[in-house]
Amino acid sequence: MASKTISSIAKELNLSRARVYQIIDMLDDNEKPLKDSNDRYVIDDSAVNAIRKYYANSNTKAKQEKTSPIDDKVLDIIRRQLDEKDRQIEKLTQLLSQQQQLNLSTNRQNEKLLDTTTNNNPSQDDNPSQNDDTDVLKSTEGKCEVKTSKKGLFGWLRR
Repeated sequence: MASKTISSIAKELNLSRARVYQIIDMLDDNEKPLKDSNDRYVIDDSAVNAIRKYYANSNTKAKQEKTSPIDDKVLDIIRRQLDEKDRQIEKLTQLLSQQQQLNLSTNRQNEKLLDTTTNNNPSQDDNPSQNDDTDVLKSTEGKCEVKTSKKGLFGWLRR
């Protein structure tokens, strides 16, 4: 019979020594290792197997407790919300694409209208013979007047 130490068992199971002592305390009396005259545990193979078995069972119980029905309900709710958000994102992406296409079409129509109005009909700026309120020196009764240009908000479009 090979005797093992608490430290070696803790290293094998990737536990702390304190946790190994806790497991030993939780074992049945017939599975607990005996103590020697120095009050140290004498751990034989059967005790090591009992510690491993208890540790494996406690791990599976902890994993089972982690996946409770409440967690499944919450997970289902979150999945449904995520699906709804995906649908909303898809719809908004489609609407954004439509808006961009409409904006592009409107811009093209505006450009065509500007081209047709500037090419076909001469604007007031192109015809200096008309009396428009541009910078022109006029002499009336011996006085020279300078009229300032009255450009509207969209005057820059006529250029």
